[in-house]
Amino acid sequence: MIAGIQSALSGLEAFTKKIENNANNVANMNTEGFKKSRVLLAAQPPQGVRATVEQVDLSGPVVAEPGDNGIVMIEQSNVDLGEEFPEMMLNTHGYAANLKTLQATDQMLQNMLDIKA
Repeated sequence: MIAGIQSALSGLEAFTKKIENNANNVANMNTEGFKKSRVLLAAQPPQGVRATVEQVDLSGPVVAEPGDNGIVMIEQSNVDLGEEFPEMMLNTHGYAANLKTLQATDQMLQNMLDIKA
C-alpha cells in the first residue's frame, strides 16, 4: 500500500506541475515573443512519475505595428487557447484520479486498522 501512496503522490506532483504550466502559458499569451512550454511525463523507477518542462520554440504569428521608425514586425506569443484549455481539463482529471487513489488507499488503511483493533 505504501508503494501505491508514493505513486499517487508522485502523480499529484506531476499533474500539479502540468496545471501550473498551463496557467503560466495562458497568463502570458498576450506577451510579445513569449514561448510556451510543455511538461512531459515519464516513468521514474521504482514507482513514480517524473515531470520535465521544456520550451516550445515554434514561432508565433508576426504582426505589423507602427513604431518610431515606421512599421515594425513583431512576433506574438505562440500560445493557442484551443490547445491550452483542453489540456488543462485533461490535467485536472489526471490530478483528480491520483487524489482518488490516495483517498481509496487511506480508506483501506483505516479499514485494516479497524479490523486489527
